[in-house]
Amino acid sequence: MLGFNAASKCLKVLIHIIMLCVWPCKSGDQPPNPACRLQIIKAVEEYEYIQEGDIMIAGVMTVDMNAQIITLPSDKSKFKTKLLCFGPNGQNMKYLVDFRFAVEQTNKDPERLPNVTLGYHIYNSCGSSLKAVRSVLQILSGTREPVPNYSCVRKRNIAGFIGDLTSETTVPIAQILTLYGYSQISYGATDPALSDSGTFPYFFRTVQSIHSEFYALGQLLRHFGWTWVGIITSDDISGEEEYKLLAKYLSSAGVCIEFTLKLHKSRQNYVHSVTDHFKKTIAFSSTNVILICGTVIFLFFTYLTAGNDFYQRETIILSSNWGANDALITYNPVLFNYSLVLVPGYHYDLDTPEMRSFLETFHPSNYPEDKLLGDIWMIYLYCLSKDQNKNYIYQYIYFAVPLLQNCTGQERITDIYSFGGNSNSPRVHLAVDMMSRALHDMNMKLNKKSVRNRETFLKSELHQNLKKLQLKSKHGEIFSFNENGEYLTRYKIYSNFITLDGMVTRNFVGEFSPWAPLDQQLSITSKAIPWKTIDRKIPRAQCTDNCLPGYRKMPIPEVQPCCYDCVPCSEIEISNIIDSVSCTQCPDMEWPNEMKDQCVQRKEVFLSYSNDVISIFFTTISILFSLITQLIFQVLITYRNTPIVRANNRSLSFVLLVSIKLSFLSVFLFLGRPVDITCMLRNITFGITFSIAVSSLLAKTIMVCVAFKATKPGSSWRKWVGVKLSNSVVLFCSSIQIIICMTWLAISPPFQELDLHTYPGTIIIQCNEGSAIGFYSVIGYMGLLAAVSFVLAFLARTLPDSFNEAKYITFSMLLFCSVWITMIPAYLSTKGKNTVCVEIFAILTSSAGLLFCIFLPKCYTILFRPEMNMKTILLGNKYK
Repeated sequence: MLGFNAASKCLKVLIHIIMLCVWPCKSGDQPPNPACRLQIIKAVEEYEYIQEGDIMIAGVMTVDMNAQIITLPSDKSKFKTKLLCFGPNGQNMKYLVDFRFAVEQTNKDPERLPNVTLGYHIYNSCGSSLKAVRSVLQILSGTREPVPNYSCVRKRNIAGFIGDLTSETTVPIAQILTLYGYSQISYGATDPALSDSGTFPYFFRTVQSIHSEFYALGQLLRHFGWTWVGIITSDDISGEEEYKLLAKYLSSAGVCIEFTLKLHKSRQNYVHSVTDHFKKTIAFSSTNVILICGTVIFLFFTYLTAGNDFYQRETIILSSNWGANDALITYNPVLFNYSLVLVPGYHYDLDTPEMRSFLETFHPSNYPEDKLLGDIWMIYLYCLSKDQNKNYIYQYIYFAVPLLQNCTGQERITDIYSFGGNSNSPRVHLAVDMMSRALHDMNMKLNKKSVRNRETFLKSELHQNLKKLQLKSKHGEIFSFNENGEYLTRYKIYSNFITLDGMVTRNFVGEFSPWAPLDQQLSITSKAIPWKTIDRKIPRAQCTDNCLPGYRKMPIPEVQPCCYDCVPCSEIEISNIIDSVSCTQCPDMEWPNEMKDQCVQRKEVFLSYSNDVISIFFTTISILFSLITQLIFQVLITYRNTPIVRANNRSLSFVLLVSIKLSFLSVFLFLGRPVDITCMLRNITFGITFSIAVSSLLAKTIMVCVAFKATKPGSSWRKWVGVKLSNSVVLFCSSIQIIICMTWLAISPPFQELDLHTYPGTIIIQCNEGSAIGFYSVIGYMGLLAAVSFVLAFLARTLPDSFNEAKYITFSMLLFCSVWITMIPAYLSTKGKNTVCVEIFAILTSSAGLLFCIFLPKCYTILFRPEMNMKTILLGNKYK
């Protein structure tokens, strides 16, 4: 593939023409012809095919794969330089036959070009740019010795050109024909530069630019997960340009190149060190997939595959210019066994009875003047030629292996693989057919006046008609040349394998449709492909093993991107695909599973009735203490008229018992799934109930002190003795706590909160206090009441009273303050449900302390020492 700009290409054409000229016009005598006759380098054999007609289609086609400049002795003991063409290729010969078949089909069709005979003039370019330029000038001049800018044959209507196969020969042809305004249809050139309609306005091709093929090739590699491949290309301009473009598309598809080997065209370059390097590179490579692109070079088989068993493990992928050449497969079928081929797929093929009948007539006996046909018979069927010089040349070029032999005459061209119906690519037939259709449309427009300028009309209008021409397949699909002169086709994917009888079979396994949606372009049946691997599974072509879900790729510095390390995703991320470039963070309410390949619902954490043993324990203790409180309340109600109950303000005792019982029951507001209403009630409830309980104890303590003061004669404290003072103390102290709680609820009430950050993978469903000031104000006020009660009770503990509760209140307040003072650091240092457990423990412990310290002595006296619950005992102890 050639990537030159327009100026450099014109310069190259000039260089080719100069190289063709041994010397310019002789400076001596003026030649009889006014034209300047160039002494152009000649070929040993021209291989010219001509069939005259009213309209001629010219062809410059590659049949011989090689051309070499040699020096031969002349008649006057001088030496002449000539081009020697050798190495005719069966597939390329088939293209030449397809050309002639298409012309014959057109002439036999009464509806195509009526009253007009289509002819052809074809030369073999031998794959040489020099020979291709010479052939074009020969056709335009109409003579064996080309005369540039002159046509030496009158009334020869050359309509257009077909050719050539390779970009290397097609580009100079296109540059010359653009100057003369001739339309050209190539059947194999894939150089992207030829898509420039400004530089090549008359150029068309029945294949697509290499861009399309390499894009399809990249998608094929990605389909099989092949990201680490080797490339073998030709060591010429075409191979270099193709390699650069292929590397670009492979990189876009995420495929890296492990190694690149370049094939030389000349035997002299294949020294031992070079071939040894090639073999070692392939042998020590880690990939199992090799791509072959560039110019087709048969020396590849001779020097690289001999004595090397790399083909036993490597899967070969052939680009279209290699894959379309069936001679490659038959040349070394073991190498291409289980190989993949990407070739253009057309809407029809040439495996028809008419084509088979046409091929049956192709025999040297029927075409004795066809020297190329004789060469094909010699090289592919090993038949001796009647020309001894040809036999000597064969022995010189091919080292007489295998030996030639006399043939029986029963050999047929269909015995050759390329002609046996296995290869039916209509790319040349399609080019001739489309040109003849365009000529037909133009011929219908010709009138008697314009017949004189037929050639001028054909030249000027043919490319316009080719742009408009459309073909319709039997399935209703429309095919035509696009704006770049390319005939859009799908790419067919074949797998080559050797059958049990040793024959090479090409099996269709899929296709690539460039016009389909992106996710539907590649259609391939992987199960239908046989592989070289022992387990018959898809070969491995990776620098690094795939990163499994839960891992991501981490680039390695100064290494190709296909080689990387696999690192696990972070704690909060997942990856659910193979070879993930990055990990994805889970939504807030979800968390990665253990494999980190999917997000799952976070575990919800709260004090559940069903899942937490501690909840069952707290529930049991709360109910038990509530029942004990109720039992004590029943005892005091039953013995409410006894001296020990009446002596200590039984109304306050009942209020205290009710508040303690409510405190035990408030534990249930802390259990279960928190919601906004329970969050608001839990702290408010225990805050108010504890305030009432502590206010009752404070009122009891105050009443003890007042009662002692009132016993003195003439004391003014007597007016304070009674229930009014105690009730007022309880109401006043409790009201302050109620005001604090209501203010808290009004300004910033508690609410449900989801803690996603404390423990990984969990959602702590908890209550947020809303206002820390409000929460600690409630706790602080309870602590203040408890402190005041503790101080007063401590001072009144020694007062002489048989039923003095001050000492019990002292112990209860001491326990109460100890519990809540200890609770504060524990509350601040725990998280989640543990914080709730600390609160519940403080509530149960402090409530139980109040219950047992205040009422257990009374119940003991009432139930087990009834003799002490007597007024006489009370009065006796009072004045003892």
